[in-house]
Amino acid sequence: MVGQTYLELVYEDTAPEVITQVEAVLKNHEHTLKSLASRHTGTSAGGPGDSLGSSLPLDHRDAFIICYGDSILPGSARDYEETRKNPTRVGVGGGVDEKGNPLPKAPRGERPLEALEAFFTRHLADTVSGIHILPFFPYTSDDGFSIVDYKQVNPRLGSWEDIVRIGSRFHLMADLVLNHCSAKSPWFKGFLAGDPKYQDWFITLPEDTDTSDIARPRAHPLLTPMKARRNGTDETVHVWTTFSDDQVDLNFAHPGVLAEMLDTILFYIEQGVQVIRLDAIAYLWKELGTPSIHHPKTHQVVKFFREVLSQLCPWVVLITETNVPHAENLSYFGTGTDEAHMIYQFSLPPLILDAFTRADARHLSSWARTIQAGPPGPLGLDTTYFNFCASHDGIGMLPSHGILSDQEREKLIQAVSDHGGLVSYKSTKQGLIPYELNTNYLSALADPNLPTELRAQKFLASQAILLAMPGTPGIYIHSLLGSENWTQGPEITGVNRTINREKLFLEDLERELADPRTLRSRVFRGYKEMLALRRTLPALHPAAAIQVPEVDDPRALVIKRFIPNTKHWVVLGVNTSSDDIRITLKNHGEMPLGPWEYRWLSSRDEGNQRVQ
Repeated sequence: MVGQTYLELVYEDTAPEVITQVEAVLKNHEHTLKSLASRHTGTSAGGPGDSLGSSLPLDHRDAFIICYGDSILPGSARDYEETRKNPTRVGVGGGVDEKGNPLPKAPRGERPLEALEAFFTRHLADTVSGIHILPFFPYTSDDGFSIVDYKQVNPRLGSWEDIVRIGSRFHLMADLVLNHCSAKSPWFKGFLAGDPKYQDWFITLPEDTDTSDIARPRAHPLLTPMKARRNGTDETVHVWTTFSDDQVDLNFAHPGVLAEMLDTILFYIEQGVQVIRLDAIAYLWKELGTPSIHHPKTHQVVKFFREVLSQLCPWVVLITETNVPHAENLSYFGTGTDEAHMIYQFSLPPLILDAFTRADARHLSSWARTIQAGPPGPLGLDTTYFNFCASHDGIGMLPSHGILSDQEREKLIQAVSDHGGLVSYKSTKQGLIPYELNTNYLSALADPNLPTELRAQKFLASQAILLAMPGTPGIYIHSLLGSENWTQGPEITGVNRTINREKLFLEDLERELADPRTLRSRVFRGYKEMLALRRTLPALHPAAAIQVPEVDDPRALVIKRFIPNTKHWVVLGVNTSSDDIRITLKNHGEMPLGPWEYRWLSSRDEGNQRVQ
């Protein structure tokens, strides 16, 4: 059976029970997956990048926009105010009542997924290839990451019909939130009610258990007391909750949990999902006496999923989300052919921000020289990076450890705070430490006192680096749209991350983008131009090789990408400072760069003229 070796390594004596359940899941999806496979046969990207020998179903034309299902709301803010509907920009909610029961579906014409599709179709169909819609399922907290029902669409967002339609026009990335589910989910309700099926789906420990060795991404207690029905009476149980008391951790040591999650993955693929994001995967396997992060059995579970996809759905990409120091993050590539296809490039956001904050690109340049890409592989050839600067979360500080000094991190914290951003902390044995900077990336990077055109220029220079690095770009919708800190958000929700999660109204957004004087319009037009350019440059294939030359000015960064043994190459030069500088490039002469200017040179241009 596909993946059997990994199941035997993970489950040992109970492996036969797991294998039986997994076989039943695979058989249930066999017919549909074969039908899908016939449609995807021979769908290689093609083009010059094929000479690399990469097995990735991605190329230089691919870029994903990261958004919520309600990042764009239908109509205008005025419409909501006039009809006395909730005018706040915190979104449509989880689609369930206080007990976790589903609410009525939003009617046609009022579904955020329709507005999202309309915007992408009108403005981005020829510019980006993919959309990552953050969890679009019914939920009770954490803006979607406390799922009540994994196989239903949040009724306030739309329906599976809307999701399938979007997936037919763009490569669709969806989250598998597999570490935990909502405390209001039927699974956990069954556990609390004493349903035998779910008794081992969650982890309980005695209240006085020493959990000090467990890695903690949050500052709240690991164990949450809850009332559960046991032997006809109510008693208090202490449940493992890594992220919050509403997000109860699933117990993958129980065979039914793995089988359920595999079934969910295959169900998503049948709905048109082509990229599966394993959320918070680092915390999957729990074992007292270990930190319960990056557990060897967690890696084996990822390898099991990868083998299933490689054998049954080779067009599907598996991406792991692990907000940890760079070396730990790289471990999810495995050997380069047996674990994640893509990992998030978590070090990129703080390093780019550091370069522009201090007008010094040396840390960024040194780190970029360590990135493996291109032949001979397999790292950087059959695997790649999901490059991003901003997301629905903040700028992670842990991935900068070992690269930036404590003093340099303090400068980032100060810059973000000065521009209206916030800081979140996590618990460690040494006490609380900064975990992430909660801010809009443009606001963090570009002083609000700068003229609009220079703010846009500085921000776009930072995004040019994102687009030039080996990997596939993941662009948060508020970066694409030139948004700024939404300082009212945390005041409304009490959650720091809301500062970068404002919901926009379609009519208002399009009106603002149509005005070329606005910051939104300048950023959006500039970003689209760069994305359009990127699609014409095969040397920006995810697996193309990289060189980061030494330059004679610490304020400058130079990135060269190329496909070995071909004519395809591209060079990006970036000035991270407000000064006029001039750098010398081997084989390309001098490159003058104005304040926060970026320039592209490529093999397609006569005389190495400026591309953009």
